Amino acid sequence: MPQFRISEAAELLGFSDDTVRRWADQGRLTVHRGEGGRLTVDGRELAELAQQLADAPPPGTAIRTSARNRLRGIVTRVTKDGVMAQVEMQAGPFRLVSLMSREAADELGLEVGVVAVAAIKSTQITVEIPEA
Repeated sequence: MPQFRISEAAELLGFSDDTVRRWADQGRLTVHRGEGGRLTVDGRELAELAQQLADAPPPGTAIRTSARNRLRGIVTRVTKDGVMAQVEMQAGPFRLVSLMSREAADELGLEVGVVAVAAIKSTQITVEIPEA
């Protein structure tokens, strides 16, 4: 089972090292002593916590949706032309880019600094394992 250092767990969850340590002190996350005495978190427990922390859709926006991946973030750039708009968001460490109609961007009031939720649905998602 993979073990993650506190700093790695914090990065994966999108929180600070101090927050993850505080959660460990509160019993929300179990930590173990790894090699060299470093605190580690079990990968399975980290995955469960990540799912618990995922933002649910705001009440009243939809009863059900087929999109499973929802990332809350802040709009960092909006580029509009006659018909289309390109909206860039930063959701934790993730940069997201969406192409939509200019009308949709205007109706949503999308501009730099606005908090938005990206609902992602794809028929193909590539999963890669990064180098250690």
